[in-house]
Amino acid sequence: MDIKAVILAAGKGTRMKSNTPKVLHKIFEKPLLGYVLDNVKNITNEAFVIVGHHAEEVTEYVNKNYKCAKTVLQSPQLGTGHAVSMVCPNLENFDGQVIILCGDTPLITEKTLKEFIDYHNSCNSDLTVMSTIFENPTNYGRIIREADNSLKCIVEEKDATPQQKAVKEVNAGIYCLNWGKIKCAFSQLTSNNAQGEYYLTDIISWGKTNNLNVNAYILENSDEIYGINSRQNLAAATKIMNDRKLADLMDNGVTIVDPSSTWISEDTEIGADTIIYPSTYIEGKNKIGNNCKIGPCAHLRGDVEIADNCKIGNFVEVKKAKFDSNTNAGHLSYIGDAELGSHVNIGAGTITANYDPISKTKSKTVLKDNVKIGSNTVLVAPVEIGEGTNIGAGSVITKNIGEWALGLTRAPLRVIEKWVKH
Repeated sequence: MDIKAVILAAGKGTRMKSNTPKVLHKIFEKPLLGYVLDNVKNITNEAFVIVGHHAEEVTEYVNKNYKCAKTVLQSPQLGTGHAVSMVCPNLENFDGQVIILCGDTPLITEKTLKEFIDYHNSCNSDLTVMSTIFENPTNYGRIIREADNSLKCIVEEKDATPQQKAVKEVNAGIYCLNWGKIKCAFSQLTSNNAQGEYYLTDIISWGKTNNLNVNAYILENSDEIYGINSRQNLAAATKIMNDRKLADLMDNGVTIVDPSSTWISEDTEIGADTIIYPSTYIEGKNKIGNNCKIGPCAHLRGDVEIADNCKIGNFVEVKKAKFDSNTNAGHLSYIGDAELGSHVNIGAGTITANYDPISKTKSKTVLKDNVKIGSNTVLVAPVEIGEGTNIGAGSVITKNIGEWALGLTRAPLRVIEKWVKH
């Protein structure tokens, strides 16, 4: 079955109190919208992102990072039903399935979306909505069922009666539609409600009126549809995502010494028997091998590859770097835009000076196998240190050095006797 995605990302996010569009706020340096797009890219062959507020910024992000996604402008913004109708011209001749999601729900997983679509197909549904149970359903649309427990409609909270507000089953904001049967609904929605908007939720009652097979899939883990509307929500979602990741890593043989102070992005892979020490922060996309030691107080900033049996120690920051096996950076160093061979040792206080602030370019540092870097060394990129070479402590290295050499830059020591007493 051909499946396409529609992601709602036009909202302003007023409660974020930010000049950044809500869907571009980040968790572990990845925008909320990125999580949603990543979770649909293996399920769908094309995604349409509905943009509105700061449309240019969102479009730039999508175009730069996702080849199978395109943005569609919603202007003016007249509700969620109106938003989806913006893609109708793009899907005029499409007869597959369309899943609809919100761009501010980064915790939804690919596994859940696949199970949702499988449920839709197993029920021979024309339209399926995802729901979940909240003990406190405030601000969510309520799932209203018939006497026989079949789905009747969704009622937004502002339009709900006191009896309907007591319902704890809520709309999770994710839909699966057989597009050929549902698409005409979007030209028939009305705005006769408290907000004066065209609600996407009204396609449920439209489907019932038109004798279509309409169902609701209950999501057991309600955390997955947690929406971001405030900075507090952003922090809470980050904690949920991190706890989920740490649990998964520990289940797969990684030791997390102190989960309460350890933060690891969803896009980081870590091999078995690696130990992550307290106060370590790992963001972005990274791959760490087996039997490594990371931290305490280490910071990996993304695009980092660390092979087996490596150590990244106290107060070491690593960004866009590759470490071959049995290589150590023990403490107080910055390794960026670098490629390190095997059995390399980085002394304390080593800096790869990779950024030129005048040209605003970054250059690469290459350390071949068995290189030893003395403490308090600055490697001014671009620079390559050959196999087996040692660099003396306190050196500033500005040019390439060949194999098995000693490199050092050091002013002669001066001793002035009795200077302190004089």
